[in-house]
Amino acid sequence: MLVRYQQIQNQLGQVITEKNVIISELSEVNRALEVLNSLDPAGIVFKNVGHVMVRVQRDDAIKELNDKKEILELRLKSIERQEQLLRSQLNELQSKINEYLAKIYGRQAKAG
Repeated sequence: MLVRYQQIQNQLGQVITEKNVIISELSEVNRALEVLNSLDPAGIVFKNVGHVMVRVQRDDAIKELNDKKEILELRLKSIERQEQLLRSQLNELQSKINEYLAKIYGRQAKAG
């Protein structure tokens, strides 16, 4: 039971780390969209492709970022559901562990 508790704790830690990465990426995408939307439609826009910067159309860059934003939002919802499930499992196991410990210590007090 304790091993399972630790496994779930580790999974939860990984999920929270992944969630924070997604939130950070979403923030970057939103900031880039703000900047692009404030630019003159005829303005010059570049994007990184590997180690090269390539000129792209502003509208194409906005579309690409909106697509990325949509994917990140879906991943975030999925990871939040996973986090909620793991927290629920962790709470359930914590209750079982507490009950088990209460029984053990209750027996020891009666025997002592």
